[in-house]
Amino acid sequence: MRRGLAAGNWKMNGTAASLGEVEVLKTAHPAPAVDILICPPATLLERLSSVASGSAIATGGQDCHPEKAGAHTGDIAAGMIADAGGSHAIVGHSERRADHHETDAIVRAKAEAALAAGLVAVICLGESLDQRESDQTLDVIGAQLAGSLPDGLTGANAVIAYEPIWAIGTGKIPTIEQITEVHDFIRAELVARFGAEGEAIRVLYGGSVKPSNAAEIFAVANVDGALVGGASLKAEDFSPIIAALETAKG
Repeated sequence: MRRGLAAGNWKMNGTAASLGEVEVLKTAHPAPAVDILICPPATLLERLSSVASGSAIATGGQDCHPEKAGAHTGDIAAGMIADAGGSHAIVGHSERRADHHETDAIVRAKAEAALAAGLVAVICLGESLDQRESDQTLDVIGAQLAGSLPDGLTGANAVIAYEPIWAIGTGKIPTIEQITEVHDFIRAELVARFGAEGEAIRVLYGGSVKPSNAAEIFAVANVDGALVGGASLKAEDFSPIIAALETAKG
């Protein structure tokens, strides 16, 4: 059985004062039955990794550059994430795809860079509201899977995060039937391409996950956890989500 993963993406939020939330999570979940990951802004990664050291909480970056080093002002290499104590890197988040015009090819290159640095690549994909309403969801997801995923992915080096763009930060959420359809499709595509490893790669759901809906979402067979945005910023919100995942997948 795939081990559940509760991943928090802090996005452009958090200062040194936010590190106290990690201390609370450490106390609340000293030996969790699922994996916990927090991806803070780059300014906090090394400090948060230090605070999380010795606990069950892993840390990661929210993005990485395809190159190992170079004249790329403001960018962060995957090796820098590892050097700061991170073990994961989110790539291809819809906000990066939209705001920074990242293509599937760029996302794939970033995922390859993460793997080369020894990080677990958390590869995001999802459809827009227009694509959902025009019945293109599975075509879009299929194309993103084909274009964004490098070869050689395994359950140990990759995680897929399905985030319908129209549900991120909006409070809207797909029906359980819609989530099930997409996650089942992703699983079938992973198995078709990667064989047995396709069964081992965890698939997370992201998009307005909160304590009130987590248990219902985690009851879906091919939902292995969640990539949580705003609700991961406070331990009082993130902890019940972790607990719900433990109940469902622990």
